[in-house]
Amino acid sequence: MQPLEQLRAIAERVAASRGLEIWQIQSRREAVGHVVRVFIDRPGPSATPEESVSIEDCEQVNREISTILDVEDPLPFAFTLEVSSPGLDRPLRGAADYVRFTGRLAKIVVREAVDNQKAFEGRLRGLEQEDVLLEAPNGRMHRLPMGLISRARLDVEF
Repeated sequence: MQPLEQLRAIAERVAASRGLEIWQIQSRREAVGHVVRVFIDRPGPSATPEESVSIEDCEQVNREISTILDVEDPLPFAFTLEVSSPGLDRPLRGAADYVRFTGRLAKIVVREAVDNQKAFEGRLRGLEQEDVLLEAPNGRMHRLPMGLISRARLDVEF
């Protein structure tokens, strides 16, 4: 098993033991040295602070992963481990996210104009076939083909 696959397996085991999941793992060489970032998420809509990943979740997962990495030592380089959540303005990465976050505000950019525009803001209304349904603030419903979406992220609501 490759070192990053071992890291992912360790991280997934730790996250699952806390009712969390791994959203993404990044390994990068930066000015300060090698940094490994583990992004954790809580399954479900994450619509309220109680449903979202907390600082305590990040601290505990970091501590547990660090302890296991100290023992198993799968990475052949020195690194700094960071554990965090994808954030309130997280990127939307596919059909499951558009369904999961139905009802939330989002910003979406498409590669080709739809309804004579390329940038959209509004409330996610789910998926219909391969189209993301987005209700604009004025009530207009946009059907955005998933194949045309170049960037999409949740918008922070207060």
